[in-house]
Amino acid sequence: MLPADPMPLPLDHLVLRGADEAAALVLRDRVLTYAELREGVARLAAWLAERAAPGERIASWAAKGELTSLLPLAAARAGLIHVPINPLLKRAQAAHILADSGATLLLATSTRLASLGRDDLPQVCVTFAEDDVISQSRQLAQGLPPSHRDPESLAALLYTSGSTGKPKGVMLSHANLWLGAVSVAQYLGLREDDVTLAVLPFSFDYGQNQLLSTWYAGGSVVPLDYLTPRDVSKACARHGVTTLAGVPPLWVQLLESEWLQDAVAPIRRLTNSGGALTTGLVRALRSTFPQAALYPMYGLTEAFRSTYLDPALVDRYPTAIGTAIPFAEVLVIDEDGRLSAPQVEGELVHCGPLVAKGYWRDRERTAERFRPAPDASKYGGTAVWSGDRVIRDDAGLLHFVGRRDEMIKSSGHRISPQEVEAAALATGLVLEAVALGVADERTGQTIHLVVRPPVEGAIGDTANLRKALTAELPGFMQPHAIHWRDALPRNANGKLDRAGIAADVNR
Repeated sequence: MLPADPMPLPLDHLVLRGADEAAALVLRDRVLTYAELREGVARLAAWLAERAAPGERIASWAAKGELTSLLPLAAARAGLIHVPINPLLKRAQAAHILADSGATLLLATSTRLASLGRDDLPQVCVTFAEDDVISQSRQLAQGLPPSHRDPESLAALLYTSGSTGKPKGVMLSHANLWLGAVSVAQYLGLREDDVTLAVLPFSFDYGQNQLLSTWYAGGSVVPLDYLTPRDVSKACARHGVTTLAGVPPLWVQLLESEWLQDAVAPIRRLTNSGGALTTGLVRALRSTFPQAALYPMYGLTEAFRSTYLDPALVDRYPTAIGTAIPFAEVLVIDEDGRLSAPQVEGELVHCGPLVAKGYWRDRERTAERFRPAPDASKYGGTAVWSGDRVIRDDAGLLHFVGRRDEMIKSSGHRISPQEVEAAALATGLVLEAVALGVADERTGQTIHLVVRPPVEGAIGDTANLRKALTAELPGFMQPHAIHWRDALPRNANGKLDRAGIAADVNR
């Protein structure tokens, strides 16, 4: 049983917890014990400290491996702010994150570095290939000792899409990440003999927490970038995986693959976030993994994880999002700023020490989302007003109703419609564009792009539009369908009528 530990420490202290000889990180070519992990973090921190000053942003753009696993702790020890870039993103999205964060270092694979143009890097940004960083850090005479950083100082910027504009950097402190690791390790009951298969990107808070919560508990992490669902089941069998995290579209894919007993037997717990589970999906997971505890969860990057559903309640309440996780306070607030009564819909508001520090260099959007906590909050201070609509039932469980904004959520990704629209407009092949999310059983939502050609009466050039979008947007942002219209409806203010366009697409 893990101790209650509400006092956060500098993030790099997480690596101090495991037994020296225990396996901490299982890589393709070798296994790092906790002693070796501590040494690797210390040397990588020293390497970083020689090239960047405290408070500077250092970005990483690489698949899962030794560098991306160690960087969250090594950067924190060196007093730097880590900016992980999703390896699925392409040049334009990476360039935006580098410019917006003001990164002074970019550590990436050689292929990704070669994809960047001269104008894609900030003038002060120096690049290093992933393999060179690892080899050079190993050659250092000694590493940095554990830090004494202020837990309230920034440790990471995690870029997340909103309903409008380009991705914005959520500012996370050492305390945010430390307490998130402690909280998840506690309510999942993680132990020293647990093995976590890390299939989610480390650029997501959910994905990065796979590392941090497991290491807090003294367990082992197996990073995996999979190509097929079969890769996941084979890894579970090979490594005796006990903890598997996923999002609904991934579960759909995994359940369509064959699961042999040697892959299923070791699994103790399944965790889900990034979208609500359906009743059918819950039943299928319970059937395929009958001995595993299923933890449905809800959260958003601005407040980390917010709720989880006790596995004992899953069969009875398969679509509930549960109750607040440790260190989180979750309130349902009505239009007058008061607590909503049971069975009355309200806005989900997140309070407490897991709330992020706002958006990086964006006071306007920070003020919109991060506002004073409701009077009913025991924590007070700043809260995250999510825009999500929920109902609390008579048993105290929360049930998700819907979002107030227009963000598209597909395959666990939060996608800004405006970003897809901007890419379409930039091709010159369309005059107007509206991106919408349409409900889909496999992915949660698929992207439908409704466009008007630049010349009235012209035939839309779908092939070249798709080709241009493929060059500029990552795969998960590609439209599932493109709809050409001679005219797009407008509302009384002259703006595009998104609701009317959505109704037309959904007919």
